[in-house]
Amino acid sequence: MNTVNDTLATWADAERLCDAATTNSLLTDDFLGIGPVGFQLPKDAWVQRLTDSQLDYQELSLDEVSIREYSDSAIAVARVNTRGSARGNPLPTTRTTFHLVRIDDNWRIAGIQHSFIAGAPGSPVPGR
Repeated sequence: MNTVNDTLATWADAERLCDAATTNSLLTDDFLGIGPVGFQLPKDAWVQRLTDSQLDYQELSLDEVSIREYSDSAIAVARVNTRGSARGNPLPTTRTTFHLVRIDDNWRIAGIQHSFIAGAPGSPVPGR
């Protein structure tokens, strides 16, 4: 049985390495990802973005992680620190919400929503 922290750490490593197979195994079949500018991607498209050679990470790490567990579901909020590019555009550092569910004693990610952090690297929103 993995923990929410284990799942998040595995996701961060898989995302940074563009490891589509591991990412695919971490996501629920009805997964929905929402990017920082509001686009929505179902599981297949989310995994595909890791294999289309348009995503390049030099760094991806999580900090400021806060987890709330509720029986077989959990919400985790983290700062996702990135350096790299997506389709030639710099990747932003985001505040990200992960929606997780426990399936067969393992935590899987049902949803991810990235939001810009004002003033953070890559954000189009200036800090205050």
